[in-house]
Amino acid sequence: MHAVIRRYRFDPSNADEINRRIRDVFVHLLQKTPGFVTYYWLDTGEGEGASLSVFRDEAGAEESVRIAANFVEQHLATLLGKPEIIQGEVRTHT
Repeated sequence: MHAVIRRYRFDPSNADEINRRIRDVFVHLLQKTPGFVTYYWLDTGEGEGASLSVFRDEAGAEESVRIAANFVEQHLATLLGKPEIIQGEVRTHT
């Protein structure tokens, strides 16, 4: 399995709108990605957020990076800063 973590900073006053767009639009796009396993969005409530996407293979994880970049550009560019991205093979899970 492969995972991608994206960390974002944003104005906390935009959190509800960001959360809504992720829940109502982005999640459905990501679920269609080959090898999709799961997705989580974390909102700290203090202007930071992080997502965790898990895929069966590296190709799915790579595709999710492209999908997320396009989604942010089209739907969240004015609300989110550029993400810090970490991705790699999942070595341990339960």
